[in-house]
Amino acid sequence: MASKDYYEILGVSKQATADEIKKHFRKLAVQFHPDRNQGDVKAEERFKEINEAYAVLSDPEKRKQYDTFGSAGFQQQFSQEDIFRNFNFSDVFSEMGMGGNDEILSRLFGRGFRQGGSFSHSPRRGHDVALDISVSFHDAILGTEKQVAYTIDGKQEHIKVKIPAGVDNGRRIRVAGKGAAGSSGAASGDLFLDINVIPDPELRREGGDLFITKYIRFSEASLGSSLELSTLEGSKRIKIPAGIQSGTKIRLKGHGIKPLGSNTKGDMYVVIAVHVPEALTDTQRALLHQLQEQGL
Repeated sequence: MASKDYYEILGVSKQATADEIKKHFRKLAVQFHPDRNQGDVKAEERFKEINEAYAVLSDPEKRKQYDTFGSAGFQQQFSQEDIFRNFNFSDVFSEMGMGGNDEILSRLFGRGFRQGGSFSHSPRRGHDVALDISVSFHDAILGTEKQVAYTIDGKQEHIKVKIPAGVDNGRRIRVAGKGAAGSSGAASGDLFLDINVIPDPELRREGGDLFITKYIRFSEASLGSSLELSTLEGSKRIKIPAGIQSGTKIRLKGHGIKPLGSNTKGDMYVVIAVHVPEALTDTQRALLHQLQEQGL
């Protein structure tokens, strides 16, 4: 099935309301109805496109899937039978004072169309559903379980899903069988979770490595010191060598994370930043002048 822009077909914007979509559909359906364009093949094709677009955009769940997956992705997952499911031509055209005409509709939409203005359905796998989900930085590293809620085919679903340890921002997780129900006994689609990791105020991640910036005083950088640090394995004291320069990275091997799908754990890097005070006491200023005189 070729990719189609349903909004363009009906001449509406992606922000159009349900009433606006219905108004444009009614106008175009009257204009291109086969009874008014007998023998015009192009008009018949346009009439078919208009109905297909309206069948999708007038259904909140189908419209959401179309907006989520885009035209090409939607067409890959939805057959013509899926698109016209729960769409009754007779009801639609009777509202407009026009006949549906089963013979015309059967010619346009194929043998799946049946008397009464709807479609019969062969078994078909249910379509997939995509859902954005936010997790904290630490939950993404360590793994967690989350309760998620979503609407599918007009029904509210609540399920508990496992967020695997090491998942990164932008990763997509598949939950099998939790998408839309299949037709005529076919398998259900899948639920896909698109992960959004909430940034941490101190830690940042690059693959399996973790980075944290720690500020030390000028005296500690000059004379050396030690620093208490929280790691994923617990508290750890690290040594600050004398003469360390601002921007130096101290590596803690194996204290990073194991990315999802990897068996190798990364490292943790402590980025040292020398703090320069914005204000000095008189005593501190006098001492610094003495150091300056000594070449420091």
